[in-house]
Amino acid sequence: MFGKIVVGTDGSETAGEAVRQATELAKSMGDSIDLVSAYEPVSGARLREEQQQVPKDLEWTINPREDVDSTLKDAAEQIGGAGVDVTTFAREGDPADAILDVAEERDAGLIVVGNKGMTGAKRFLLGSVPNKVSHHAPCSVMIIRTT
Repeated sequence: MFGKIVVGTDGSETAGEAVRQATELAKSMGDSIDLVSAYEPVSGARLREEQQQVPKDLEWTINPREDVDSTLKDAAEQIGGAGVDVTTFAREGDPADAILDVAEERDAGLIVVGNKGMTGAKRFLLGSVPNKVSHHAPCSVMIIRTT
């Protein structure tokens, strides 16, 4: 029905519920999932410092997106285990922009995000991921309520 479903994740419980529900939807509709996670740029000096603190043979594991890669791997295994095709995207920068960019690039039919940051006064703040995604998406958006 949607073809491609873009799901944003940061490894939080809220994002985990979004991934779970998107997986169920994709499986029932025969759709695929494009899984997106964003990371902040890290200075070269900080990376070099962290690399010095690990054994030489493990230095390669220290990179600006190591946490994002782990988050994507875990969620992708869950999605794949349910029999749904999944492609992962690690993007540097703002999480909402990353989700929107992948949705546009991949011609997604649906974006699924958790509602983290959408309660109380926070729902009025510009910059919350679900708020920004819902206002700028090139397709339908499903915000998974978890609170």
